Amino acid sequence: MAEETPPIDEMEYEKLAQDALRGVIRSALERAASPSGIPGAHHFYITFKTRGPGVSVPPDVIAKYPDEMTVVLQHQYWDLAVEHDLFSVMLKFGGMPKVLTVPYTAVTRFYDPSVQFLLQFEAPEPVPEPVAELTPPPRTETPPTGDDGPKVVSLDQFRKK
Repeated sequence: MAEETPPIDEMEYEKLAQDALRGVIRSALERAASPSGIPGAHHFYITFKTRGPGVSVPPDVIAKYPDEMTVVLQHQYWDLAVEHDLFSVMLKFGGMPKVLTVPYTAVTRFYDPSVQFLLQFEAPEPVPEPVAELTPPPRTETPPTGDDGPKVVSLDQFRKK
């Protein structure tokens, strides 16, 4: 009996489902961004890859959370802006306001502990860190000394004349 090749999912249903569930995050954040804010006891723990494509996090925050971080949206957040493919929010880190911009594709976990609602997503591919080009140190010309260079021997003295 010959083995059959499994069918290829050209519709990419898994990706479509992930995108649809990320729409749940967007809708929840839209409600949170409304003038009435997050209703009742709801609050959100949002975990995302800090080096995911399109993520914008201040350098000092990235230094502290080089791979992944979780933010809590409950009482103290400002300027929550929800767009079709990302959200941005101002939070305080060490008393200093910082703006984070997070595409939904960078979110790996969304949790509302007030109702035990959890969504988990596949992690996006990290954006490679820019590699500084290695430049050779500047050449400093030093005057030649008698002993530093190659030895040249004249063969004239050995020739027959």
